[in-house]
Amino acid sequence: MKKPCTLRPRIVHVVSSFDTGGMEQVVASLVGRLRGYEHILVCMGRAGAATALLPRETPVIELRKPPGNPPLFLVRLAAELRRWRPSLVCTYNWAGMDAVLAARLGGVAPVLHNEHGWVMDDLDGKNRKRILVRRLLSSGMHAVVCVSKQMERWLLRVVRVRCAVVQIYNGVDTHLFRPAKGSGTLRRELGLPEDAFLMGIVARLDPIKIHACLFRAVTLLRRKYRNVHLAVVGDGPMKATLRAQAGEGIHFLGERKDIPEILSNLDLFVLPSLKEGISMTILEAMATGVPVVALKVGGNPEIIDGSDAGCLVEGSHPELLARAVKIYIQQPEKGWEQGQRGRQAVLERFSLEGMLEAYDALYRSVVEKGRAYAWP
Repeated sequence: MKKPCTLRPRIVHVVSSFDTGGMEQVVASLVGRLRGYEHILVCMGRAGAATALLPRETPVIELRKPPGNPPLFLVRLAAELRRWRPSLVCTYNWAGMDAVLAARLGGVAPVLHNEHGWVMDDLDGKNRKRILVRRLLSSGMHAVVCVSKQMERWLLRVVRVRCAVVQIYNGVDTHLFRPAKGSGTLRRELGLPEDAFLMGIVARLDPIKIHACLFRAVTLLRRKYRNVHLAVVGDGPMKATLRAQAGEGIHFLGERKDIPEILSNLDLFVLPSLKEGISMTILEAMATGVPVVALKVGGNPEIIDGSDAGCLVEGSHPELLARAVKIYIQQPEKGWEQGQRGRQAVLERFSLEGMLEAYDALYRSVVEKGRAYAWP
């Protein structure tokens, strides 16, 4: 009697780099939690801090791609993909188009391309060259996976991809991110009184997050409410510039590993990002029972409007942000109620378990049946 094959399907995840970010968190969750597969991470550039989120046994390869688009790099990447003999190649975002080309060059299939967010130089996804490249290369993909309904519409109506589109929401660990009563450790760390109104932002210090707009809103609020403070968590290329722009009441915490504890100390989470796919930090704040103020962009309406978990602001103006935050200063009960609704929305629609189940079903459909299907 022939013994059944016990080899696990091998998935090669190809990313540009692996620094701190929402996409990296999702990939790390898939690698660490979907145990029915063998996972390999290939970084076209350099790996980053997010590799600490991966299981220790995960192979991580750095190809250190030189600047520009050298043709020989595609040959090298194709050879690397062939070396691993993957059951499935997963590529990510615009930078992942190189990997889609390399997979085709190396005769490696199938390919699932993943779109997680937007970049500063193409916020609305209207760059004609990029649209054309995505459309042409999509004929070599089994499916494009996206994180929001807004991105799904863009792929179908604007890009007009030539393959299936599967939308799967990001999910967070609701056991790790949960409400904590009477948590005042962050106020004590910052030397703030217990009655200080403490809001926070957890985001890379990057131009797309427009921290400076939030800083100006804090300055406007403190003219009347001196107990308003902002905790800034994260690091990035704008660090020196933002420190120079910050006024009173703004506290830089840098990169932190205790994000669940920090969130549980906040009265309000604010994210004035110019564009988002499905923000992991917004979902983490909601799971912790913290109300959210964010811009009405990208996938934000899908997670905030639908659950009444906070307030969406039209336009990136400090005055509008300050006006939205003021409501929570004056009506703390409103923030508490929205925080409860946000927590329930994450449990029902944005849990880590739900996300993993959807990706597992998609991977198995492609690997075992050679086709992708739309997850409900």
